Amino acid sequence: MADEVTRIMVIPLRGAKLVPRSRRTERAVKDVRAAIMRHMKVDAEHVWIDKSVNEKLWENGIRNPPNKITVKATKFDDGLVEVTLSE
Repeated sequence: MADEVTRIMVIPLRGAKLVPRSRRTERAVKDVRAAIMRHMKVDAEHVWIDKSVNEKLWENGIRNPPNKITVKATKFDDGLVEVTLSE
């Protein structure tokens, strides 16, 4: 049986502006993972962030991540959550 749960989420990344410029995108990646963990009820090791999401976060370098990002989170039967860029 397919118990997949799919959600389109807009994740705010305002918290990345609170850290030093040289660590902002790293904080944004952690914020994405934390939001997925909170909303999909999983642990950090069960969140898989797609390469396209990572490239979108890093496209302006380490100092200037986007203010928000729209992602699609799919939770599979085994508890793994796959995070991809929303079309």
